[in-house]
Amino acid sequence: MLDSFLDDYRAELRSTLDGLTDEQARRSLVPSLTTLLGLVKHATFVELAWFDEAITLRDRSTFEVGSSVDESFTLGPDDTIASVLERYDAVCEASRRRIADMCLDDLVLGNRRGPISLRWVVVHCIAELAQHAGHADILREQILAADQSTRTVRG
Repeated sequence: MLDSFLDDYRAELRSTLDGLTDEQARRSLVPSLTTLLGLVKHATFVELAWFDEAITLRDRSTFEVGSSVDESFTLGPDDTIASVLERYDAVCEASRRRIADMCLDDLVLGNRRGPISLRWVVVHCIAELAQHAGHADILREQILAADQSTRTVRG
């Protein structure tokens, strides 16, 4: 059940980019670094932090999406919907494989809090992805409404 919820929220966040242009996905509507594309790039960082670093003890300085939360929202010139989704999908698949043979009560040792259960990690990631999917829904709605308004005024 938890795996299903996790995959549902992964898919929900991913789907907020459907049908958008790269310009729309990069559009900044809030004072922070948060953009639709940045949210998916950040979710890639979340997957790596919780299902790679926390489990394998790999240092986050090796993450291709940045080594801090702020860096994970920062978009480079080569970040496109296609490239960010390709990386996100690959990282999510690696996460699925990494935990496939684990039990929810197994301890994960690579977190700053100390040993925590895989169950804690999965529930935390579900909550974080749900929150970010909600942010993304609102940003997408604002982008589409603004673009519709602009077409109506020009038309």
